[in-house]
Amino acid sequence: MLSYVVIIICLSHAILISGSPPIVLWHGMGDSCCNPLSLGTIIKLLKRQLPGPYILSLRIGSNIVEDTSNGFFMNVNHQIDYVCKLLNSDENLSQGYHAIGFSQGGQFLRAIAQRCPNPPMLNLISIGGQHQGVFGFPRCPGDNETICNYIRDLLRFGAYESFVQNHLVQAEYWHDPHKEATYRKASIFLADINQEQTFNEAYKTNLLKIRNLILVKFLRDTMVTPHESEHFGFYEENNTSKIIPLRESSLYLNDLLGLKIMDEQSRIKFLESDTDHLQFTDQWFIDNIIPYLQD
Repeated sequence: MLSYVVIIICLSHAILISGSPPIVLWHGMGDSCCNPLSLGTIIKLLKRQLPGPYILSLRIGSNIVEDTSNGFFMNVNHQIDYVCKLLNSDENLSQGYHAIGFSQGGQFLRAIAQRCPNPPMLNLISIGGQHQGVFGFPRCPGDNETICNYIRDLLRFGAYESFVQNHLVQAEYWHDPHKEATYRKASIFLADINQEQTFNEAYKTNLLKIRNLILVKFLRDTMVTPHESEHFGFYEENNTSKIIPLRESSLYLNDLLGLKIMDEQSRIKFLESDTDHLQFTDQWFIDNIIPYLQD
């Protein structure tokens, strides 16, 4: 087993300790790196359950306000580049790290695994990530209703318009099953990392380097439509009454990302929580997630 000398970081706070592998967290839409009511509680839980991991809770921007705003309005590809440089320059991660993404942070960290294999990602844990995108924006997180109404207007205006794609995060993983050809052509993020434009061999090679892909689906999700996207499922083309599960999708059957190989090797873990989006107890997290962070 590798040994680690580690530091817990949130903003500028650092404590030198030693223990289990480092952990990188990426928050979801409307949240921030160090919200005491969300990722702050996760960090405390990790510190209680694990022997002193180095925890990096990603902040996209110079402060929490920017971090929250960038979750709505900063081009996702720019965010990926920003985080890739941040991880690569962090010596505490050089031997490898576990990654936990919450909601949209799940697919963003998958993009990190595919595009930025150094430092090496060990396990990728996606908690409510929308890996086949969304087709709906039913509920707003937190106190962001004004922002969400603006986003809904932009999505109605044209999710695949160049201006909207480049300036609205949620448009970059908007997946309209009635406009599949337009989606594949215009999507600047999701269609790329899902190999629906040009095939990038490195995306498959790099994703196969991780140990396990842990996918958490929320069975009563009122924020992600369809919630099956959290397990790589999505609507059949032109049919929002039928879901095509991962193992029946072209992404899997053509093994464009190595998911078929990983599945056959039992390296994809399909977890469920019979709750709403990102709603889980400490005990559920301890039972289901902590085991993947211990070595």
